[in-house]
Amino acid sequence: MLFANCWEEAEIQSRLKTVDDTALSQDLVYRVYTSQLIGKVPDLVMHGGGNTSCKSVAVDLNGDEIAVLCVKGSGWDLGTIEVPGLPAVRLDPLLKLRDLDALSDEDMVNVQRANLLDSASPNPSVETLLHAFLPHKFVDHTHSTPFLTLANLPEAEDAMRELFAGRLAYVPYVMPGFALAKTGARIQAENPTAEGLLLGKHGHFTWGDDAKSSYDRVIEHTNLVEAWLADRRSTPAVPVRRPTSEEKVEFLQNLRGALSHAHDEVTRMPVLDVVDSDSVLSFLERSDVPQLAKAGVATPDHVIRTKAHPMLLPAAAVGGGREMLAESVRAYIEEYTRYFDDFSGNAAIQKVMLSPLPKLIWAEGVGLIGAGASLKEAQIITDLAEQNSRVMADGAANGGFAPASASDLFDMEYWSLEQAKLGKSKPPAMQGRVVVVTGGAGAIGLATAKVFKAAGGEVLLVDKDQAALDAALAAIGNGVKGLAIDLTEDRAAGAVMQSATGYFGGIDILVSNAGYALEGAIAELDETALHESFELNFFAHFRLARAAHAVMGRQGHGGQMLFNVSKQAVNPGRNFGAYGLPKATLMFLVRQLALEFGADGIRVNGVNADRIRSGLLNDEMISNRSKARGLSEADYLAGNLIGREVEACHVAEGFLALAQSYRTSGHIMTIDGGNVEAALR
Repeated sequence: MLFANCWEEAEIQSRLKTVDDTALSQDLVYRVYTSQLIGKVPDLVMHGGGNTSCKSVAVDLNGDEIAVLCVKGSGWDLGTIEVPGLPAVRLDPLLKLRDLDALSDEDMVNVQRANLLDSASPNPSVETLLHAFLPHKFVDHTHSTPFLTLANLPEAEDAMRELFAGRLAYVPYVMPGFALAKTGARIQAENPTAEGLLLGKHGHFTWGDDAKSSYDRVIEHTNLVEAWLADRRSTPAVPVRRPTSEEKVEFLQNLRGALSHAHDEVTRMPVLDVVDSDSVLSFLERSDVPQLAKAGVATPDHVIRTKAHPMLLPAAAVGGGREMLAESVRAYIEEYTRYFDDFSGNAAIQKVMLSPLPKLIWAEGVGLIGAGASLKEAQIITDLAEQNSRVMADGAANGGFAPASASDLFDMEYWSLEQAKLGKSKPPAMQGRVVVVTGGAGAIGLATAKVFKAAGGEVLLVDKDQAALDAALAAIGNGVKGLAIDLTEDRAAGAVMQSATGYFGGIDILVSNAGYALEGAIAELDETALHESFELNFFAHFRLARAAHAVMGRQGHGGQMLFNVSKQAVNPGRNFGAYGLPKATLMFLVRQLALEFGADGIRVNGVNADRIRSGLLNDEMISNRSKARGLSEADYLAGNLIGREVEACHVAEGFLALAQSYRTSGHIMTIDGGNVEAALR
């Protein structure tokens, strides 16, 4: 499929009207606009890949003009970049570096940071010097799928000449940094009429005197390569095999457990993301998959995300259970350790081995699986893996896939700039934890989802009301998933576990919160209504606990179950017997589960809350109860020992505290501001 040129003159003119008429402001409008056009097309730049720049003039505090390079900063994505993501660096000090014979990565970074106009700006791109040395105002660097295919052909330079007839110049693979900047600038100078560069094993550069010219070349060049590949692309009909949904769910849970058991340093399981399109499954059926799995990656930049090689799982391993999968993981670890030992001995500076666990799994019949510390990381891995699979397939159809060597990949993976980051950041407390919250659209459920998400957890919200669930998901955002289902249905508990596994690979924490309060005097209570109350307020919790236990047992890494019990379990309220009876039974269940599940490493705790504004205690009920007691609504809600209202967020914080109390089980935490009558003995 060819790439569309999305330039709209009306849009750029509209943007220009929002800034002053200084050269720098005007140039940055153009630079931001075309950067976003490029970055919003995944097959042009994948997750942080590629960078853009423009040369302009700034005015310092003394009113003097300074030549600057505005270049993509670390941590910014081209698709959403704004002016702060293009830090301005003094250009002349960068140009003087070209006279040096060598420059370490650390010195390069220091020089770039020392010449920032704003010291609070992000680090300029590691390819800043190449952008500086190229004598053009606007420069674009992309890692498009077609160009990665071209760059990794065994005879890439010959193919480039056939296609571009002198319009591009070829740069043999050099690791990003000072050496690449010098080499690329020299080759450009030797080819002054070239419109861009093909960087072997790496990507594509274009330039122009204005932003549109450089952007037009990105699209035109990429389409030329894509059309050339399309003419040669074969799409043989390969039968696609898929496991049943039950088999897939069981496999992912076993895999997650296997990944957590195969290495002593693992304290939590990874989050899994699966891509299982027909094209991916067909790719995994190729006869040369074992060779491609060992070949490398489409650009060395990807190795930091995916490692040099995936873990390949044939169909037999996919259906073989956790121990067979663990054996595959152990074999991968041994191979990775040999890879590290083979190349680290040649390094000038001692290297610290990264986690030897696979980040990417090629599972025959299942798909490409990313294993990350978060769902976002796992999705980045599978996005890159999918792009790599297309590059590999197209390369194989056009002479072969010949990526950077294992030594070059090691140098990138263990780059000193990346090694310097090790141990400098502490992961969020709940990072990697998959949390299921039922009653997720209610006040307590929504608050609980927010605190677990803020602590780094991956959250599945479950609620019966689709509209309320949609509103809750919109209120949280950031990758929280949702499932609308009636928890009193027989299939519901299994469906919840299947959904959590499909989204994240399994489950670590169950927050069983759903419930409703039925009013009525015991003497007048209809038994059918009591049965319905027990269905949601007890049996739904019971079924979820058993379903979660099965998943946690398959993973073999323990887990946590947290239940919203309610003070009604210990302090009956008049006309609330139909609510208190199942809640009292639920409190007993918490302790019974703690007793029976403890040997599996599963902790079970509960929360007793009282007088929380929610769907259970709504505005009408608050008004009626306060009037019946001769109190204002505020005094009624603050009717506890500390004289302050307890809110849903406080209950949520209690759930989070229990989740982090790693040696606590069988405990009921009271969150009611102090109510002696409801105190546990």
